[in-house]
Amino acid sequence: MSYSLGRCLRSAPVTSLCCSAEHVGTAPLLRHHCPPPSTRAFWSWPSSRPYSVVRPAIVSPQRTVPDAIRQPEYATTSCPARADRPMLHRTPDTTERMRRACQLAKSVLARGGELCKEGVTTDEIDSVLHEMILQAGAYPSPLNYRKFPKSICTSVNNVLCHGIPDNRALQNGDIVSVDITVYLDGMHGDTCATFAVGEVNEEASRLLQVAEECTQAAIASCAPGMSFSVIPTSVRSVLRDTSFNVSPNITGHGIGKFFHMPPVICHGSPAEAGVMETGMTFTIEPIITTGWPYHRTLKDKWTLVTMDHGRAAQFEHTILITDTGVEILTA
Repeated sequence: MSYSLGRCLRSAPVTSLCCSAEHVGTAPLLRHHCPPPSTRAFWSWPSSRPYSVVRPAIVSPQRTVPDAIRQPEYATTSCPARADRPMLHRTPDTTERMRRACQLAKSVLARGGELCKEGVTTDEIDSVLHEMILQAGAYPSPLNYRKFPKSICTSVNNVLCHGIPDNRALQNGDIVSVDITVYLDGMHGDTCATFAVGEVNEEASRLLQVAEECTQAAIASCAPGMSFSVIPTSVRSVLRDTSFNVSPNITGHGIGKFFHMPPVICHGSPAEAGVMETGMTFTIEPIITTGWPYHRTLKDKWTLVTMDHGRAAQFEHTILITDTGVEILTA
């Protein structure tokens, strides 16, 4: 599950329609300028696309979790604990618990991909995967995290991330990002992939390929002692010869005992200071868009959609920095 910096990177000093109007400089690799003022009305954008622009639908009641299942600190309060430093896995026990959580997340994601078929609603996918997670003795990490109402995130077409499962049925030609995080044995494991529903057009097929290449290139750049800046550099190197962009203010994050914790992993904007250390676990999850990478947040305070209704794809892994390189825990 991605982490938002809560700020907007712009290439021109115009009024922001994103979650914040804080301008922090010019984002690298943005090939499109912001729309002129007369065309910035979100819902009035022309619709001549080979896919459906997704709008909010009906969300079913929040699902329950048995008391017997170990739950994170925010399960009843919706308020996550704050972590001020990265978690370093220095013992075989914590490392193995992370592996188990991440392997469960991988299995749940694979099942989610099988369910991404025409006519299936994202709420139905949430229901099936919720039960699968509970059967494994785990807690679905997104559930009630800062009041998120569902157990997974499903982001369809123009939704960048944090899409809330609802009663909209998937359509032939859609693409849908299924984001899974589970809490097992006191550790969170996080992964995501974007799936094609039926037959998608050439642009969508290429978008999924490039998005996965960006994630793999970023992971390959990681090793102990490496600066976090190698991650956005690797993503930019993949995108350089394409027409796609990377969302500059949706980041990866440290993960382990807590769902979100340091370090913040930037994919398209300048990385935070510091270097990777042996024992660190964090997510790499760039979101790649067909058009402008700018977003707005819908009234549900979670769903992030592209400003121009362009499509977005995301592939995410949780990784562990080892003595010699990197281990992909969700592979």
